[in-house]
Amino acid sequence: METIRIAGVEKPVSRLIKGTDYFRHSDYETAAANLDAFLAIGGNTVDTARIYCGGESEEVLGRYMEERKARDRFVILTKGAHHDERGPRVNREAIREDLLTSLEKLRTDHVELYALHRDDPNVPVGEIIEALNEHIEAGRIGAIGGSNWTWQRLREANAWAEAHGLVGFAFSSPNLSLAKANEPFWPGCVSADRETLRWHEEAQMPLLSWSSLARGFFSGRFSPVRRDDPDIVRVFYSDANWERLRRAEQLAREKGASVVQIALAWVLNQPFPTCALIGARNAEELRSCREGMNIKLTREELDWLDLIAEER
Repeated sequence: METIRIAGVEKPVSRLIKGTDYFRHSDYETAAANLDAFLAIGGNTVDTARIYCGGESEEVLGRYMEERKARDRFVILTKGAHHDERGPRVNREAIREDLLTSLEKLRTDHVELYALHRDDPNVPVGEIIEALNEHIEAGRIGAIGGSNWTWQRLREANAWAEAHGLVGFAFSSPNLSLAKANEPFWPGCVSADRETLRWHEEAQMPLLSWSSLARGFFSGRFSPVRRDDPDIVRVFYSDANWERLRRAEQLAREKGASVVQIALAWVLNQPFPTCALIGARNAEELRSCREGMNIKLTREELDWLDLIAEER
């Protein structure tokens, strides 16, 4: 499988990243089979978070790695400092609490990739960078990133880190998909707009996209007249996205691929390093994603799919 490199991580990072936000103890065998199949297609990077399934996602992953003696085969991306019912938690104490809890649940002493699940613009970036660097120096984290951080805050944080001789953010993880979000799927979430993409191209910062397939928008399950999923309607239903879907269907026919594979290829053919978080739950879906990863799109095809050419 194709990989990218992220500063601070010795292992290559697979361009397909396995989502685990549905991993629960009650269905452990299914989760284990998913991970077996993911390793079988050459994947090695998994995405989890302190809050997923009340902590069960990390626990299931930790159990699997221990039982299979497979920790060395994985690059772990986990996330912390998500807000709670009292509000934002992007501070030194919350980062430490969440990270140490995650490591315990994952049954490991370090993670290769650690992202802040949310940002709090009221907290100076220097305080955040200093807090994260403590854990890098302690060997608990390889590389740090921002999930749902704007490119402006990432740039500010990295400028501060460079000025103070500290390690800055090595990756970003917003939503990026061919279908554009009308509004955040969850409060505080960030979707990559064209300014974000221009900055990533200039900075060449790796982008690890969540909801890279727009939560099934390209699966054939949705149409303008079908409105039984209010969240998908709210976030992804628009005339522009239906046109993007139509163009993906056309290009899929021309290339002998599926529409989902074209949508995935759009994410993975950006002019900067990208990975796609995928929710594939069986071996067939995983193999299909790997085939989509191998599709090459030109800059002209990327722009045509995204309706950019008409706007110039």
